[in-house]
Amino acid sequence: MNTTKADGIALVQGVAEGNTAGEAVEVAVCAPSVYLDAIATAAGGKVGVGAQNCYHEASGAFTGEISAAMAKDVGCQYVILGHSERRHIFGESNADVCKKVHAVLAAGLTPIVCVGELLEERESGKTSDVVAEQMYGSLAGVTAEQMASVVIAYEPVWAIGTGKVATPEQAEEVHAGIRALMTAKYGESVSESVRIQYGGSVKPDNAAELLSQPNIDGALVGGASLKADSFLGIIAGAQG
Repeated sequence: MNTTKADGIALVQGVAEGNTAGEAVEVAVCAPSVYLDAIATAAGGKVGVGAQNCYHEASGAFTGEISAAMAKDVGCQYVILGHSERRHIFGESNADVCKKVHAVLAAGLTPIVCVGELLEERESGKTSDVVAEQMYGSLAGVTAEQMASVVIAYEPVWAIGTGKVATPEQAEEVHAGIRALMTAKYGESVSESVRIQYGGSVKPDNAAELLSQPNIDGALVGGASLKADSFLGIIAGAQG
């Protein structure tokens, strides 16, 4: 919940103009819903656009919500689902996220499905169990064919906006575990094709090391995406 419309437009224009990665790095911005139309126009096809959330119903009396079709109508290609803030502030369950995943897939968009553990869950050795429960619950009923259109984002809740960052080794360990969970459910070819992003205080100075890990395929960037120069530094790190 950041930026004014003017600031958001300036930000996406700065990213679009400064991005020299070409097709080497897929770049998208996920803006507040009230600005999505303006942001998609400003992006001009040079940067992808996504919504930060949507509702699982296609239309109807659901005041205050937006549908996947609405997001697509204003130019979105992606929708973030199950972000830790949606789960922990707004109480979204795995079942809630799962319904949204199916709605987003049905609309022809790419869901970015977030999973991740709290600090106390990591400290008590429950990371693997929490991530597995969230992933399997949030993707229930998703077929192997559909899985090719899904992005997973691992975001350790304890590292979001705190300045704490999972070490590349810690992040890679969880990403490898997520890959193994997908292999068990969907087979190796599907598992290898799915992009797994890392989100948790990613910055220009740590992006290259994080993104060089074998199972870290991208970044879900928070605070560092609010300034074009910072975001462009992360994109540069992704080029490796």
